[in-house]
Amino acid sequence: MVRIRLRRVGSRHQPSYRVIVADEESPRDGRFLEILGHHNPRTHPATTEVDEARVFHWLGRGAQPSDSARRVLVSTGCWARWERYRKGESIEGLLAEAKQAAVPDPRTSRAGADSARPSKKARLKAQAATAEAPAET
Repeated sequence: MVRIRLRRVGSRHQPSYRVIVADEESPRDGRFLEILGHHNPRTHPATTEVDEARVFHWLGRGAQPSDSARRVLVSTGCWARWERYRKGESIEGLLAEAKQAAVPDPRTSRAGADSARPSKKARLKAQAATAEAPAET
């Protein structure tokens, strides 16, 4: 049987996970068929990206999610959209809805984080320039 489950990646004490499709009998970090996304529970809030079209493909082929993978799919809203797809809604509309729902969270974004604070070298250079400039009275 094919399962959708999590594969642990990352270093010691800093786990992150890939959402994968694998045969039920393969080891946790062993052979897999396809990577569907990733999940990082160490960020606040947890960061999750899943390719919903591929998830729908595998669920339609009979893949069963593990308990932890199901929780990840529920948290992204993918599982609710899958239930609606099974009841007859069009996949195009559901995938468009998923794209709108996947707006990046500004709390976990790294955009602008590096430019907010100058480097130590630049700060020391600026301090030296102000110390050398004579005080005008």
